[in-house]
Amino acid sequence: MLKKIRQFLITTLIGGLLVLLPIGLFYLLVKFILDLAATVIRPIANLIKIDGLNNNMLLEGIAFLLIVGFCFFVGLFVRTRSGKQIYLYFEQSILAKLPFYNTIKETVQQLFSSRGKSFSQVVIADVMQTKMTGFVTNEHDNGLYTVFVPTAPNPTNGYIFHLRKDQLEFLDIKAEDAMRTIIGVGTGSEILFKAPSKEPEDSKKAEE
Repeated sequence: MLKKIRQFLITTLIGGLLVLLPIGLFYLLVKFILDLAATVIRPIANLIKIDGLNNNMLLEGIAFLLIVGFCFFVGLFVRTRSGKQIYLYFEQSILAKLPFYNTIKETVQQLFSSRGKSFSQVVIADVMQTKMTGFVTNEHDNGLYTVFVPTAPNPTNGYIFHLRKDQLEFLDIKAEDAMRTIIGVGTGSEILFKAPSKEPEDSKKAEE
């Protein structure tokens, strides 16, 4: 009994850390960037006087606009051939060595980027007579489908199943809508059962 309690406490603690750690790192990164931008532009903001607007509000507004403009410039730069090469070198030599960088990057790409096309196929998976919300990540020549079933409320964790077609119900629903029910620990899941079924997409043809 004590062993089970200890295992429950440890796994729950680790699960909580896995949810909160990326959020905390993101918050610290944003705060660091805002503070850095505010420090740089503080002398300029002190020279500007606007009625009804104190220096701190003006400073935060300018810092926010500066960061948005910088992000747009970086996005524009990496769309060029030389910018893409420089970014890849910087990523491989520095960013890839940072803790959790690869995990966070791969998760975001799979869930939200255009390269994560396999996640566009939402399914209800029948595993041991239990219905689970899943996403097709791969299709195999032997007729099996690899399905990722996220856990709630943290969709970056989950289970991987290799299932037959007759164990899956392919739904005509957006991946974002299905993911919302997972993050909401099942809230709004009726949209999954109201969604019409559809034929599975051919991932090989989609890639071509």
